[in-house]
Amino acid sequence: MSTIFRLDSSIRQDGSVSRAVADTLESELVAGLPGATVVRRDVALDPIAPDVWATSTFAGFTPEADRTPEQLAAQAVATGLADEVVDADVIVIATSLYNFGVSQHLKTWVDTLISDPRFAPGTETVKGKPAFLVVARGGGYGPGTPRAGWDHATDWIRRILADVWGLDLDVIETELTLAEVTPQMAELRDLAREQLAESHETARTVGRSVTLKLRSAA
Repeated sequence: MSTIFRLDSSIRQDGSVSRAVADTLESELVAGLPGATVVRRDVALDPIAPDVWATSTFAGFTPEADRTPEQLAAQAVATGLADEVVDADVIVIATSLYNFGVSQHLKTWVDTLISDPRFAPGTETVKGKPAFLVVARGGGYGPGTPRAGWDHATDWIRRILADVWGLDLDVIETELTLAEVTPQMAELRDLAREQLAESHETARTVGRSVTLKLRSAA
């Protein structure tokens, strides 16, 4: 039986594009992996306390016998977060671009996970596991646009997932997600709808591809 780990970090529930595309991807994965279990973590609804990662990190430099109750508790949180990823066969991370950077909730999750020795740089605990990064951006940040290069989140997340942790990563990106509710972006609404439809179709395609690989390897 396969396990799918899904993390959401959008501060929106209704109308969240990252959640919607991740829903499509999850449905495809579940359909292709009968009996699969989905483990969910919503770091926007249930955020990790911001002091946990620092406390857990410093605990790693403290002799075990000298660790404080706060350090032990923080390490326990990090261990639990790490276990969720280690135990998964497929990993789905859904997030949004906020103020041109990474979601603070997702960043705290990553920092806390890295404080666990299994996810420190240089380790290969989850190397090669299939993973998906679903990204939503309210505006346009592609080459030639006024804000090209202003997305300071996606490449960072990609570096962590693919380069630091060695995951076999697919990225599904959707832009112009605020066009429907922003009068100044009215002329971009048709393009936004096309991009959203393409993202859902990409989610279906890559989801099917991964389930076929997992089933053939079983």
